[in-house]
Amino acid sequence: MALIATSRHEVGARSFPPLVYILAPLLALGLQSFLSLHFTSFDVIDLPLLITIYYGISMREPISATLVGAIIGIAQDALTHHPLGIFGISKAIVGYLAASLGVRIDTENHGSRLLLTFIFTLAQTGILWLLERRMLGQPFAWHWVHELIRAAANALLGVILFSLLDRTRREP
Repeated sequence: MALIATSRHEVGARSFPPLVYILAPLLALGLQSFLSLHFTSFDVIDLPLLITIYYGISMREPISATLVGAIIGIAQDALTHHPLGIFGISKAIVGYLAASLGVRIDTENHGSRLLLTFIFTLAQTGILWLLERRMLGQPFAWHWVHELIRAAANALLGVILFSLLDRTRREP
């Protein structure tokens, strides 16, 4: 049996059991809203963003990752005080970028996952700033040190979470 693939998409794309596609985002949204409500310092972590990034770099299909990001983001919008669609737009863009980069680079390496999650966390904050501050005219507090700490915390947690989610993947 010959192992021939025409693209990185075919080489590394994996699928998940259908239950994981549903439970992982729901669990992330539930934990995010519950823990942020009771522990104010937990707002540094963005579990729905981590799930969006993971599905993007794992599925390597930009359209699917964009839809997953938009659905997760709109569900997160419904649970927060932000205008409806803000997280939907930002997570859709991050999902698309994660899937597009997942096709081009090796995302199985923990170092690349750490770096990508750090960059995508900062990118989402930049997109949120653009949407809220520039398009909606709402105040948006931007503190560089806080955002760098937030990105580092999400990147570290992301590597751990991604390793756990890797155990649920099926080979095609």
